[in-house]
Amino acid sequence: MGSLILCHDKHATHPYEITRIHCKIYTLEELCYYLCNNLYLIDYTIMNEQLCAWLEEDIGLPKLAVVLRDVIRTRGTVEKFVLTILQGSNIYQESEMIRIQNVLEKLKGQKDIERQKFKGDNLLDSGETEEAIIVYQAILNDEDTDDSVDRKFYGKIYACLGAAYGRLFLYQESAKMYDRAFQIVGDKTLLRPYLYSSYKYMSMPEYAILLTKNPDFVNINTVMHKEIEELRKNMQIEPGENLLEKWKRQYRRSHV
Repeated sequence: MGSLILCHDKHATHPYEITRIHCKIYTLEELCYYLCNNLYLIDYTIMNEQLCAWLEEDIGLPKLAVVLRDVIRTRGTVEKFVLTILQGSNIYQESEMIRIQNVLEKLKGQKDIERQKFKGDNLLDSGETEEAIIVYQAILNDEDTDDSVDRKFYGKIYACLGAAYGRLFLYQESAKMYDRAFQIVGDKTLLRPYLYSSYKYMSMPEYAILLTKNPDFVNINTVMHKEIEELRKNMQIEPGENLLEKWKRQYRRSHV
């Protein structure tokens, strides 16, 4: 059961507008929600007198406004400004504040496009695969126009997309992304997930032909299949049996 949050009862008559996304905010909780869900996009535009005045006059938090103005006056970091707001709200527990602080620390000094990748990576790690794919695809939409990063950065994005599609069992799309990533980065560690994805969607004749196209493929394929067989033995899976079906049966038995 989650802990209760004591919300502030002040609802602003005049909303504060986040100009970057044209979003109007009426309460302190809404402001904190925006900040926490957009840590990857926050920049110095959030540090301004208008926000301080809104918190003081419309939300009734003059002490918080004074502290925030001091951060601006002393040219403090945007990270400190955001953390001051979140701490002043008294909404978040210490463990959550530590997590937010760690995220902001990792984002410090990164370019916008690098922040977007960090967002996609966190979504992927937390199991929000479809959302991660949307973020990665948005980055690739600017591949031909954004020269703030080198080509290898985009190669990493293709590899991330390959991993995301693989988690959704979209193996053909996954193989295409890993192949594209290898063409850009040239990292041979990408050949293994590329081969595995190809093996999962190709017919055996097609896969056999694929193995002849790169001298490294045969060795990688041999090692990969040895590990798959070892996994089958450890999980007591019969040859030719579908691993997914095995897991389904085990789940059904445990929930009878």
